[in-house]
Amino acid sequence: MWYNACRRICDCSMTTIKQALKNKLAKKELDIMPSSFDVVGSIAVIEIPPELKKKEKVIAETMIKLFKPVKTVAKKSGIHYGKYRRQKLEVLAGEKTKVAEYKESGVRMRVDLEKCYFSSRLGTERLRIAKQVKKGEKVLVMFSGVAPYPLVIARNAEPAVVYGVELNPVAHKYAEENVKLNKLQDKIKLYKGDVVGVVPELKKKFDRILMPMPKTSLTFLETAFKAVKKGTIIHFYTFGREEEFKEIRAKIKSECKKHKKKCRILRTVKAGQYAPGVYRVCVDFRLL
Repeated sequence: MWYNACRRICDCSMTTIKQALKNKLAKKELDIMPSSFDVVGSIAVIEIPPELKKKEKVIAETMIKLFKPVKTVAKKSGIHYGKYRRQKLEVLAGEKTKVAEYKESGVRMRVDLEKCYFSSRLGTERLRIAKQVKKGEKVLVMFSGVAPYPLVIARNAEPAVVYGVELNPVAHKYAEENVKLNKLQDKIKLYKGDVVGVVPELKKKFDRILMPMPKTSLTFLETAFKAVKKGTIIHFYTFGREEEFKEIRAKIKSECKKHKKKCRILRTVKAGQYAPGVYRVCVDFRLL
């Protein structure tokens, strides 16, 4: 069964869970319950503090009872790791699966939440980018994962073509399946490999380039510049506090100057909160 877009369940739902657990958890345990959890398709993903390890099963079982679309509850084990930015998950209750099936902005996708990097909080951002794409544009998505950006763009805009490049072989496999699932083979071309090697080999210039890998995006601007032309728009993602936004823009301009490029910053967008006071930031800029 396909479930509508990934979503984040916040205060009201957690309040309901806490009320249902009043007779099973002590007050001090209820006080350290997480404030939210993510739902991707029928899988709920939650971060549970170590202090609640003995109660994690009852918490998970309660979530399944309360939220009918949720068929699986999994907890995060540690942070994203390795070159593929994977997230270890442990199924606590429900169906023993880590593969989510869901709908977002008119497309269907399947993703293994443990073997592929995927952010369940970027649906609005993906649609924001898609709405900017003009008819006939050639678009490049670096670090394309299971193809959420290519799919949403191809479905909700009229690009000539969208290229996606992904290093993780498992994510690439799911991306290929997702493109076929949505019958968008004529609009999306996918390549498996490191963008540093693949992008120059494409020998193409793009109207729009997306760089949705915030932690190391600055180091890949040189690669992106090899596929630009006058007027190319780059959507550059990074992490930062609001008081650091000016510095982020300055670094982009400095990198452009270093590679003998001129650019104009179009906008700086908060694309979600990464940590308290720290945002996932998208700087849209145009090459002149």
